[in-house]
Amino acid sequence: MASSFMRTLRSGFGRQNEGPNVNTNQQRTNGSPNPSPIAYSPSMPPQNSTAGASENSNTSPEVQPPPETPKYFFLEKYAKLGVKGNFMPLAAQPVNVDLAEWLAHQTVENYRIVSRIAEVIQEVDTNTKLPICNTESCPRMTAGRHTYTWLDNKKEPIPVSAPQYISLVQRWMNGKVHDPKAFPIDPPTVAGNASAFASGGLSTPSGERPLAVGPTNLQTPLSTLAGRDWLGKSAGFPETFLNDCRTCFRQIFRIYAHLYHSHWVDPFWHLSGNNNNQGWTDLNSCFVHFCTVAKLYGLLSDKDAEPMQPLIDVWIANGSIPADAARGACAIQQPSQ
Repeated sequence: MASSFMRTLRSGFGRQNEGPNVNTNQQRTNGSPNPSPIAYSPSMPPQNSTAGASENSNTSPEVQPPPETPKYFFLEKYAKLGVKGNFMPLAAQPVNVDLAEWLAHQTVENYRIVSRIAEVIQEVDTNTKLPICNTESCPRMTAGRHTYTWLDNKKEPIPVSAPQYISLVQRWMNGKVHDPKAFPIDPPTVAGNASAFASGGLSTPSGERPLAVGPTNLQTPLSTLAGRDWLGKSAGFPETFLNDCRTCFRQIFRIYAHLYHSHWVDPFWHLSGNNNNQGWTDLNSCFVHFCTVAKLYGLLSDKDAEPMQPLIDVWIANGSIPADAARGACAIQQPSQ
């Protein structure tokens, strides 16, 4: 069954080596970095002290980020992707897959991708003998004018360095996606839930992807079982599932935002010198995939997206983020109780 296959895919998370095409083992050319692009510094959206607040992180107006570097990545010439076309075929829900299963798959997949691409800044620089993103270079978790703090056990916001913040996100998300209560892997055993799964099996020729995206459900009704209702109820997901997905996407976005605002030139631009423009174009490919999913299903608010909105607008304008995704064609709302 298609939904059972999605759970099999998720059960293998963390034990595979697939990832984006960025070569994390490639060293930058010491002493002769790729020449910097033409300086370009568009205006940033106004700071909002409440932007991005969530259960385990916050935006703090008291902690001032370091002076901003030119935002080359907001320029259309640097918005190109390492792949052709758009990511709608990878984002749209297949007809035989439960919506909650699909969102769980997308959450795990996008977290896996950002974790792999974050390895680029976690490698030790051959000059400084420190990771590229370290407590000295990034003493706060910032994305331009936005600074993110972490909530401690007392729900009080505390400032942390960028590498510590990313580590906390990864620890929290590893616990979340591997928690069978939050992201169940085994099919539900409650009587009557069998209808949550597609009938029949998967039949694909050898060598092809086991899930081929064909016609999709742009309007998937939520379950209508008796009593309290929520997304994924009939497939065994908890009532908190949608909020958990949104929190995961919010945290994934913040990692991407930090990668762009603090590390786009070093290391991603420098990585492109001897790698066919791979580096910043692969970063773009990973991020536009994430944005397509986030906007299509309404998993990221406009306020949360502010630090990267100029780049998102470029992709919407040139079709890299398709119109259906840009307008949130599949945006999800919990049913009324």
